[in-house]
Amino acid sequence: MKKICRILACILLFALLLPGLSLGEEAGTASADYEPLYTLAEEAGFRLGACFSPWDLTNSTYMEFVTRHFNSLTCTNETKAYSLLDQRLSRAAEDGMPRMNYTTADKMIALAQEKGIGIRGHVLVWDANMTPWFFHEGYDEKQPFADRETMRLRLASYIDQVMTHFEEKFPGVVYCWDVVNEAIGDSAAEYAAGDPCHLRTLRNGSPNLFLEHVGDDYVAYAFLCARNTAEKLGKDIRLFYNDYNMFMEDKRSAALALVDSINSYAMDEAGHPRKLVDGIGMQGYLGGYGKQEGCLADSLLTQVAESIKIYADKGLEVQITEMAVRNYEKEKAPEHAAFYARLFTEVFLPANAGEQKPLTAVCIWGVADCPQLPKNNYIWKLNSPYGGLITEKGAIKTSFDAVYRALKSYAEKN
Repeated sequence: MKKICRILACILLFALLLPGLSLGEEAGTASADYEPLYTLAEEAGFRLGACFSPWDLTNSTYMEFVTRHFNSLTCTNETKAYSLLDQRLSRAAEDGMPRMNYTTADKMIALAQEKGIGIRGHVLVWDANMTPWFFHEGYDEKQPFADRETMRLRLASYIDQVMTHFEEKFPGVVYCWDVVNEAIGDSAAEYAAGDPCHLRTLRNGSPNLFLEHVGDDYVAYAFLCARNTAEKLGKDIRLFYNDYNMFMEDKRSAALALVDSINSYAMDEAGHPRKLVDGIGMQGYLGGYGKQEGCLADSLLTQVAESIKIYADKGLEVQITEMAVRNYEKEKAPEHAAFYARLFTEVFLPANAGEQKPLTAVCIWGVADCPQLPKNNYIWKLNSPYGGLITEKGAIKTSFDAVYRALKSYAEKN
């Protein structure tokens, strides 16, 4: 009886949150029953995004859904350095600079171009899973580490080559880049004492090779390289610092200190600081990791809303990246739908209610349920088995309907 009452209460809350929804109004059953979701989000001033992998390209149901409803896509891994770098080509390069294999990434971005969808470039510099040979003489792990000057030249060349390749081959498609990802440590053991930026020195006990071999200014240096390339190309490619838990106070404070340090790193010809960081990529993994505890909590809504405002007050645009509204229990579908509705009606839409529109994208990684995966699987724990807008088979969920109706109601009133 308690379970039934809880579900009924959530349904009633869902209805109250969305004035345009009548309890007798039937939800759609297929993607085509709905207007494209992104067209409604555009009314509020932000893109709506999803992610895709090479394997997703073979899943027609998934690709039809994301290319219909989203106007921003993120490659899950294929535009990261460890995916692009080619050791054989790098060793053979006459100028000693790194070389890349763009085959898979090009195929994915070509599809986005064909569909008229923008790409979030993710990511230029990330210490996790980075190919170690990149840091060695001759791109050979058996050789000593290359000297710092060489590494700075390699990093600058890598950033310039990658940004230039995608802009020249797919003009205007990659509209922003996560320049550096997850450079802030989580605990005092992962960063130097007294460092207000909490710049990561260790990850799972392993040293940050960028910090050790490019320099302790590697984050700012990467942004400077990216800004120089964007200006050389003559394109307004937005540059982001991206990280998880950016809506939590400690991480947020460190991120603000890091952004201040980056944006005071280089001067223009007039002696004024160059703004190297345009915005914050605030990863949106919401709730407990691998467990229901902490999911669908009111405090998450408050934290995200407050953080968007704090970053905006610093003159930064904000994109919610890698969002997964976690839910590990199938029977909590009504609560999940109600929470998703509140996330838009109480957080995202109000963030852009004034003249300033700081929220420029909401990008979802947990698009589809994944209960078919084992419970120890990384994706099962990261995105949650029942946190999607569609089922694992591509069927529309009430959570999708909740988001649609929230955006539809807003668009009709504005």
